[in-house]
Amino acid sequence: MSNELQNIKNRFGIIGNFPALNRALEKSIQVAPTDISVLVIGESGVGKEFIPKIIHSESRRKHQPYIVVNCGAIPEGTIDSELFGHEKGAFTGATATRKGYFEVADGGTIFLDEVGELPLQTQVRLLRVLESGEFMKVGSSQVQKTNVRIVAATNVNMMKAIHDGRFREDLYYRLNTVQIDMPPLRERKGDIHLLFRKFAIDFAEKYRMPELELEPSAVHYIESYSFPGNVRQLRNLVEQMTVVERNRNITAEKLAEYIPMETHLPMVVNNQNSPKQSDFGSEREIMYKILFDMRNDINDLKSLTSELIKNRGTGDLSSHEKNLINRIYTSENQQQVNQGSLLYFENNKDAPAVQTPTIISSPDDSYEDVEDIEVEENKPESLSLQNNEKDLIIKALEKHKGRRNRAADELGISQRTLYRKIKQYNLED
Repeated sequence: MSNELQNIKNRFGIIGNFPALNRALEKSIQVAPTDISVLVIGESGVGKEFIPKIIHSESRRKHQPYIVVNCGAIPEGTIDSELFGHEKGAFTGATATRKGYFEVADGGTIFLDEVGELPLQTQVRLLRVLESGEFMKVGSSQVQKTNVRIVAATNVNMMKAIHDGRFREDLYYRLNTVQIDMPPLRERKGDIHLLFRKFAIDFAEKYRMPELELEPSAVHYIESYSFPGNVRQLRNLVEQMTVVERNRNITAEKLAEYIPMETHLPMVVNNQNSPKQSDFGSEREIMYKILFDMRNDINDLKSLTSELIKNRGTGDLSSHEKNLINRIYTSENQQQVNQGSLLYFENNKDAPAVQTPTIISSPDDSYEDVEDIEVEENKPESLSLQNNEKDLIIKALEKHKGRRNRAADELGISQRTLYRKIKQYNLED
């Protein structure tokens, strides 16, 4: 590390040796002697405000004004007046002429924090200042000149803001002559403990209390935390614990009371350059997928059950039936088939991989509703109750000379169902 970089860190109280942090500070030192515009990119709380301070202090403008403007904190109706000033009577309440920040900071540096929050009308005025150094006060027709170095910062996705029409593309490229990226704290794992110790010393001195110390388990715990609020969150955490905790040796269990373990979850980072996500990008699409799979399984189950009922007793299975068996009966719940009917595979060492199932009827004789099973139209015709069931029952009884159990077997229904149909069609005689 160069002496110049170390001196900057010492002067501004910057802690850490993460390469991306060092690179951001080095770029700040390099661009400081020039007058080009700089755009600082980084999440909220990473310390973007240090970059314009370093740039101003290392530039030829260091003896001139340095003004910080939080663009997101100024109401839209008054921000033009704040930045560029106004003439007396320009609007209601303008009782006197007022200088704006660009007039006051002439010769110095203006830091526009949260520049992505600027209204579109103000962006047009700012673009003119960047291009020509000219501006007009609100309510005035006189053009004024200013010589100001602009450093801007934002935590929003600027390309998305441009795409959504919330930020001018030409202004973005004018501000972004040099871009400096500040890394989030979750990427600076090795710096977290150093920052904790630095804040602990500062607050111990401020509140005249012994400084906090982390036990090894607490160091591991705090370095594994994602810190969505970045350095600002860590600083507030240390200040709170300095005031509240009586025991100055902090354990992992004590840290968990302030940053609970359930917050240790992968963070979702919105990155336009990231690869396309899964086809099931929403819970609704995932649910549709599950329902479609369930419907297909149910249809296969109905088809298999229907074919097994028609072929029971023959011991023969078609290749289609065997495929259905392989697909459906590979899970742990192989026994339940359809409301009380159970399939048990015979344990035969010489049998093929797909064995012929034996159908055992349950006590409630649930095959009585077999007529509700849908059978495909292209299957061979058989004695079924779905078409002309009265004539089929008569033919079956005649064929088996009134033996109802054999007639029921021929029709593929239970004896209970046959008795009910005989009574329904007055066939008892």
